[in-house]
Amino acid sequence: MATKPPAGDPVQDAPRIAPPERAAAGLPAIGHTLRIAQEQMGVARTARTLLKVNQKDGFDCPGCAWPEGEKRHTAEFCENGAKAVAEEATLRRVTPEFFAAHPLAELEQRSGYWLGQQGRITEPMLLPEGGDRYEAVTWERAFAIIAEELTALDSPDEALFYTSGRTSNEAAFLFQLFAREFGTNNLPDCSNMCHESSGSALSETIGIGKGSVSLEDLHQAELIIVAGQNPGTNHPRMLSALEKAKSAGAKIISVNPLPEAGMERFKNPQTPLGMLRGTALNDLFLQIRIGGDQALFRLLNKLVIETAGATDEEFIREHTHGYEELAAAAAKTDWDETLTATGLTRPEIEAALAMILASKRTIVCWAMGLTQHKHSVATIREVVNLLLLRGDIGRPGAGVCPVRGHSNVQGDRTMGIFERPAPAFLDALDREFGITSPRRHGFDVVRSIEALRDGEAKVLFAMGGNFVGATPDTAVTEAAIRRARLTVHVSTKLNRSHAVTGRRALILPTLGRTDKDVQASGKQFVTVEDSMGMVHASRGNLAPASPHLLSEPAIVARLARAVLGAASATPWEEFERDYATVRDRISRVVPGFENFNARAARPEGFRLPHAPRDERRFPTKTGKANFTAAPVEYPRVPEGRLLLQTLRSHDQYNTTIYGLDDRYRGITGGRRVVMVNPLDAAELGLVDGAYTDIVGEWKDGVERRAPGFRIVHYPTARGCAAAYYPETNVLVPLDSTADTSNTPASKSVVVRFEPA
Repeated sequence: MATKPPAGDPVQDAPRIAPPERAAAGLPAIGHTLRIAQEQMGVARTARTLLKVNQKDGFDCPGCAWPEGEKRHTAEFCENGAKAVAEEATLRRVTPEFFAAHPLAELEQRSGYWLGQQGRITEPMLLPEGGDRYEAVTWERAFAIIAEELTALDSPDEALFYTSGRTSNEAAFLFQLFAREFGTNNLPDCSNMCHESSGSALSETIGIGKGSVSLEDLHQAELIIVAGQNPGTNHPRMLSALEKAKSAGAKIISVNPLPEAGMERFKNPQTPLGMLRGTALNDLFLQIRIGGDQALFRLLNKLVIETAGATDEEFIREHTHGYEELAAAAAKTDWDETLTATGLTRPEIEAALAMILASKRTIVCWAMGLTQHKHSVATIREVVNLLLLRGDIGRPGAGVCPVRGHSNVQGDRTMGIFERPAPAFLDALDREFGITSPRRHGFDVVRSIEALRDGEAKVLFAMGGNFVGATPDTAVTEAAIRRARLTVHVSTKLNRSHAVTGRRALILPTLGRTDKDVQASGKQFVTVEDSMGMVHASRGNLAPASPHLLSEPAIVARLARAVLGAASATPWEEFERDYATVRDRISRVVPGFENFNARAARPEGFRLPHAPRDERRFPTKTGKANFTAAPVEYPRVPEGRLLLQTLRSHDQYNTTIYGLDDRYRGITGGRRVVMVNPLDAAELGLVDGAYTDIVGEWKDGVERRAPGFRIVHYPTARGCAAAYYPETNVLVPLDSTADTSNTPASKSVVVRFEPA
């Protein structure tokens, strides 16, 4: 039987601490998965739903964007994917009666965990100006309110249209089409906060802002470097690919400030032997200081250049530009400074170099640990330098692998969700629809918050996600949101963004990935793009949580009709009726999607073209892959301070909190913990089990405080600390961002500690 949601927030005052685990998955993962699924769905619904996850005739997991192979397991999901599915397919419901019983002031005091546990939202809800709680509203009235606010703006650029990575290709394409027909490129999205640095670095260096490898490449690699990433929690199915690579003889280097159970040993729940013994994954663990990765890769590049025969001279000559500048900059690299920046030893770096030199096929994977620093773009360019030196782009078993988070975050960008669109994309869009898209660049997430704060933006429309919970500088962001005239969230479940609102607010409940989508022309499917450029269909199999839900494409189509009216020649009603008509238009606008409908009907989907991978052709300004030679940076931390990184717990996906445990790190029953190296703790007088306020320090002199965190002595890198977001987003200054990408620097926060 499914259980009822918690009536009150659980007490988190005394989290229990045990030693970190040394292996991931196995029997505990199976048990935890089944318990969570049955609490949310019950036994029969659990079986009916989970067996359709990531299957060719099923639905794409609403969690991470890790790809599926040609051959699927019966249970093609991980523990956290099952949690994501269970939360969406839950039998719990949030009805108008719930909102009547819980005023906004109460919702604002609730934790994200409690809000998410209440269940699926069943009807459109309106918070009227001056009202103290949400009330039911018809869809017609909801769209009329949005149209009233949007058409009253002095400029279309006073509206912000945010997109979450769960949004399908079809919905994302319609959303950006509406925004541009309305007249703005204000299309911030969750990429701005995660892999924007990857896209910026890769576009400049190899000509396309996506990874260059396939799942098969990982299986064929001789060396895989996993930098700034924790697959065991954030992308658990990646562990199966690493296990397969290991069985074929690959070596694995992990570069991370914290040891992570998933990289130590993977107990594959798909096989009896895997569950009993598991597979050791790491061959070398480099416990780097936060922000030291650029220095590490620059030194490795210097050593590769200095080693006779170590560079691929033919590849460099035929396919690259800027080698001399890199070689000159690398020659100046200093061992002592690198050891200071990284916290590593000379033997550790030499061991990594030996593994690189021994490999003929190397892949580098990374995630937020590389992308959320001031110098993130330069760091990722330095990673690319290493691969270019070795000729490791454009051949099997080698390349760049930025591991994306949300399940269609990459596809949304492909569909045009971008505040700085390419002119060629806008030209194609205009030709297809007979419109004139704006050419002025729009606002990304950070600039959107600033625009709300400064009165430049007045309406926020969010297609999914948890804008308030995901963004930095919580106090500044929430104050900015409250200045809006209207905030609108297309949502399946409650989150903090529904409790922190503009003068008026709307919640528009939508279908989830697990839900059947039936429109006037019959049952529909949508498509998504995974982290490696594969596009495939997703078909829900459950009856919708309420008859009052609309799909995301239907919401955009009706929104456009309400706002644009008869002035728009775009066939919005047709698009709502039959998503195949949307895919026809995509096929004529977005390169690589030719004959989209026929190819999407294939059970395995199709792979998008990637010139560097497919042809060793690099569509950059120079026509070649570009070496870069940025000055090496790393964080300098004043005495008596530590460098904090924000991260996820194992019971969490992005801002969705499934529970209060972090099993692999040995933390149970609470999230307000800060992990500190015991030696640093001794120097700073931080007693294990004591409570502290974490205070951020930034050049603006503003005090940013996260109160009441339990100190946990933990084997982090020296000089470093770690704590969970969104609780610590309050410490991340809005203007502390990555150069070029403007991504919040959530992994580089200078903090001090004061008694709670």
